Amino acid sequence: MLSAIFPRVRYGFGVALLLFCMTAWAVVGVPELSSRVTDLTATLSAEQATALENKLAAFEAKKGSQIAILIVPTTQPKDIAEFGIEVADLWQVGRKGVDDGVILIVAKDDRKLRLEVGYGLEGVIPDAVAKRVIAETITPHFKEGDYAGGIDAGITQLMALIGGEALPAPSESSSEGQGEGAFMFILMGGLIAGFVLSAMLGRVMGGMLAGLGSGLLAALIFGVAFSAATFVGLMVFFIVGVRSTGGRGWSSGGGFGGSSGGGSWGGGGGRFGGGGASGSW
Repeated sequence: MLSAIFPRVRYGFGVALLLFCMTAWAVVGVPELSSRVTDLTATLSAEQATALENKLAAFEAKKGSQIAILIVPTTQPKDIAEFGIEVADLWQVGRKGVDDGVILIVAKDDRKLRLEVGYGLEGVIPDAVAKRVIAETITPHFKEGDYAGGIDAGITQLMALIGGEALPAPSESSSEGQGEGAFMFILMGGLIAGFVLSAMLGRVMGGMLAGLGSGLLAALIFGVAFSAATFVGLMVFFIVGVRSTGGRGWSSGGGFGGSSGGGSWGGGGGRFGGGGASGSW
């Protein structure tokens, strides 16, 4: 009798586990915003995601408007329009009071996408224009399997539309915050590399190599000014190569414990009212 019951119990447990996973997805749904490009499907390569991230960051620094990209497997059991409203409410992309945010949502397995447009951009990107961007610019690429190309073409067109709109200039605090994030990222990476190199090559040589590498990274990749790049390199060299043997003040890492998320990105408090459009391919 027990042998007949156990298979049913196992089956029931499996069904319950499946329903729980489906419910968990439906409840969690919207991921936390931490970067301009969020790909939960591994559709974009690391290089493609980085290129899009840099392009959006440069546009935000120049114009002030924020554009975010979200790629998910599915929005089911919710419609993508309903899901888009939840994303917009949680992420709040765009500047507070200006409401100049745009979110491109791609539900890959559903073969659907949506543009959520903030209040402040509904004049330059009304629903009809958003629909055309989806149908005429993005989906032709998606039909060919070129997701990166479609997303890039779409945001390029959105940038051109937003670029012609008279919006408040970017605040200095926003640019300073991005610069501080890049500075801390390079500094922490240089310190970690320096401590590893110093263990293999000695303190002075490890500090020199780490400082040189950090300075070059700051100047070439992040576009930091020469004076700032020199400062980063010298700081890494002195911390790694000329630090006291006792290591007081650095052994616990307390000076940088709160900066691990310095390079993260978030919405600026922009509001959305359901403007935008949906499409499929």
